[in-house]
Amino acid sequence: MGIVGGIMVPHPPLIVPEVGRGGESVIKETTAAYEKAADFVASLKPDTIVLSSPHSVMYSDYLHISPGYEASGDLGRFGAGSVKISVLYDAELSNRLCELSEDEDIPAGYMGERDKSLDHGTIVPLYFIMKKYKDFKLVRLGISGISFADHYKMGQIVKKAADELGRRVVYVASGDLSHKLKDDGPYGFDPSGPVYDEKIMDCMGRGAFGELLKFDPYLCDKASECGHRSFIIMGGAFDGLKVETHKLSHQDVTGVGYGICTYKVIGGDDDSRYLEQYLEEEKKSLMEKKAMEDPYVKLARKTIETYIKEGRVIKVPDDLPSEMYERSAGAFVSLHIRGGLRGCIGTIAATCDCVAEEIIQNAISASTKDPRFEPVEESELDRLEYSVDVLGDAEDIDSKAQLDVKKYGVIVTNGFRRGLLLPDLDGVDNVDDQIAIAKRKAGIGEYEKVNLQRFEVVRHH
Repeated sequence: MGIVGGIMVPHPPLIVPEVGRGGESVIKETTAAYEKAADFVASLKPDTIVLSSPHSVMYSDYLHISPGYEASGDLGRFGAGSVKISVLYDAELSNRLCELSEDEDIPAGYMGERDKSLDHGTIVPLYFIMKKYKDFKLVRLGISGISFADHYKMGQIVKKAADELGRRVVYVASGDLSHKLKDDGPYGFDPSGPVYDEKIMDCMGRGAFGELLKFDPYLCDKASECGHRSFIIMGGAFDGLKVETHKLSHQDVTGVGYGICTYKVIGGDDDSRYLEQYLEEEKKSLMEKKAMEDPYVKLARKTIETYIKEGRVIKVPDDLPSEMYERSAGAFVSLHIRGGLRGCIGTIAATCDCVAEEIIQNAISASTKDPRFEPVEESELDRLEYSVDVLGDAEDIDSKAQLDVKKYGVIVTNGFRRGLLLPDLDGVDNVDDQIAIAKRKAGIGEYEKVNLQRFEVVRHH
């Protein structure tokens, strides 16, 4: 009993004949693989299917578990209202997931549901599965903006709950791959799309679930992937288990990637405790980076750790390089955890007598006053990565042709509204994007005229 297997499947409504109306023939290879995956699920005879869908309720800081005892939905929004799915929920198992999530300090549970209807990321997999097998209850999970590691922990919680309750569980990881595979596709093309698809199919085709934790979030974002977090949760459900893997298909003919794999548990395997390995590697890497930090970053770290732990503002140390006392300049302090931004606050021009004071002031603000995030907690301090940008003087420019996203930051001004964007940021690939983001930060409309300034920075890691 417990987790006995799983499948990785896409959820294009097109694949359902009532929606595709003949158009589904372009992905007939995916359809054939889907039928095999559904046969595989039926052969395992699960008591419960745990399914994660990127189109269920989703929050940036909370992973939703569907509450209640039953749910239904249809494909009416895709022109096929006759395709209806109704399921009974395994309320006992989902209740236990909520309890264990609280015990493990994972932000997950029943809160926040506005519409209990099944989404198409759930309906499409069940459409195929329920043609072969219906004697199961469902647990439906969403995904979230929380870390990859926390999604993996959610999978571990699924495994633990299944073991405790003696459920025979199959995990269904619903999710498309990249949405940026073709110029004439619905989302256009980005070079990251094919890179992501090749990498994810290699990883999932080998059952190398630990590698999912190491994907670059920037690559995932640029590729507009759909299912990565869903796949990670399933990987966590297989933690400590030996899994037989079969890659059935991969198609990209519509401009969206569709991949199908099956996974059968065939025993235990201590070598597959991937989160433990990942956290140990992360700890070692952070220690190495900390040892290499320069005085600017060390000052930001000392400031934040003292303020968060003791609630006091440090005095300017007396052992800093002379330029940190002698120069005044604007500075930004940026915080990241596992590649994701955790806070960033700075000043365009000097507001303090010296750079050291500027860093102390902005480090505290970055960790406690960035309106996009909750204040940093003490438990996060060991995982924080820092950068400090010291700004050069701003200079007026006549046109965007004088900008370079890698070399120059930009300041846009319209009346009293002013926005800044630092140079060389992940996801900012061209000058138009750089200006547009700076405008949004200042509350300046897309088509409003602005005065432009550029500046250089010295970035300290």
